[in-house]
Amino acid sequence: MANDRAPSLPLVIASSAAGTVIEWYDFYIFGTLTVFLTPHFFPKENPTAGLLSTLAVFASGFAARPFGALVFGRIGDLVGRKYAFLLTLLIMGASTFAIGLLPTYAQVGILAPALLTALRLIQGLALGGEYGGAAIYVAEHAPEGQRGLFTSFIQTTATIGLFAALGVILLTRQSLGDDAFRAWGWRVPFLLSAFLMGLSVYIRVRLKESPLFTAMRESGKTSKAPLTESFGNARNWRVIAVAFFGAAAGQAAIWYTGQFYALLFLQTILKVDYAIAYQIVAMGLLLGTPFFIVFGALSDRIGRKPIMMAGNLLAVLTVYPIFRLMTALAPAGAPNIVGLTLCVAALVILVTMVYAPIAAYLVEAFPARIRYTSLSLPYHVANGYIGGFTPLIATALVARTGNNYAGLWWPIGIAAMTFVVGMVALRDTRGLNLWQEAVGRDGP
Repeated sequence: MANDRAPSLPLVIASSAAGTVIEWYDFYIFGTLTVFLTPHFFPKENPTAGLLSTLAVFASGFAARPFGALVFGRIGDLVGRKYAFLLTLLIMGASTFAIGLLPTYAQVGILAPALLTALRLIQGLALGGEYGGAAIYVAEHAPEGQRGLFTSFIQTTATIGLFAALGVILLTRQSLGDDAFRAWGWRVPFLLSAFLMGLSVYIRVRLKESPLFTAMRESGKTSKAPLTESFGNARNWRVIAVAFFGAAAGQAAIWYTGQFYALLFLQTILKVDYAIAYQIVAMGLLLGTPFFIVFGALSDRIGRKPIMMAGNLLAVLTVYPIFRLMTALAPAGAPNIVGLTLCVAALVILVTMVYAPIAAYLVEAFPARIRYTSLSLPYHVANGYIGGFTPLIATALVARTGNNYAGLWWPIGIAAMTFVVGMVALRDTRGLNLWQEAVGRDGP
């Protein structure tokens, strides 16, 4: 069995990552198209209210993610990792494609934002089951001592998915022209999801179940009631609480500030042309993304905790100055593209520090028999409610106070809390043998 497993590891990583990239692409094209969706799905009389409404719909998908984590996490622990994240891919692709076909507010009135919100909630449910499955699937294939490295490839997928969304939007806009893109071309990135979903399903259906889950099933050690086992005992709740407050919360706030709010800040506060803003963020992502692999591999050497805590502390100290520098680099009508790109790249590197090791940490923090159900909850509550609502909360704070930087106190405060809780309560999980923990032997 070991000889069968070793050659398949690159395929396992590539297949898992490809599907997860597509799911993130589907999820994030909504956020990157916020300024274009607003006039089509909300009344045009009050643009600020419309923007906040669109951001609220965007956030609703995040609000649904913890519920998807419970539904698909249970399926993943009962039936298998592969089945769960194949199902989430189909649901995500279908709902994204449907958004591209929706009627506008001018055509059907209030039904348009209602349908948009419903599909966004379905997207959130699907993503709630996807991430945990992909991370666990790769982790349960990875050799001991290299789990941080191999799961870091899954950690790149959210950023690559955002990068892909930006790229498709830019190419579509340049091909169709600005007027056509604003009128109907914004639908194209959503409709493209059907092709991407088909490709990913073809890739994923060829995968076999995780060898560790298979061994657990064969030895009768899988959970019969993962929800009860996950949330019915105080010890597991303590691990969930520490994972949330001491790791995932800060990661979520930093991720969505460094990538999504940075894009929104460029467009709405600094008034950078949206095409230039997309290019700046896309290049910043390109420069910063390799550091996911760097910090993932480093976490195998020095531990998950030191890197995540350092990332949170650096975010507390540098996020505000970086955004102030972005303002200085974007005087009216003349943005310094190189300087702004480096600012975004610096924010992305902060993201890689808190995000690269977290998949390995979460996998190692929970028992294999309830791993999918347990790890998905703190991760998706943090990213759904703290991260997903960051653009909305930050924009609302700016609108309420008139201070362009007021929105930054939300992610800075969350990162500070995570640093303190993590330093006190977080246990470094590097070195745990997943096979010994699950089935009492060293490997397949």
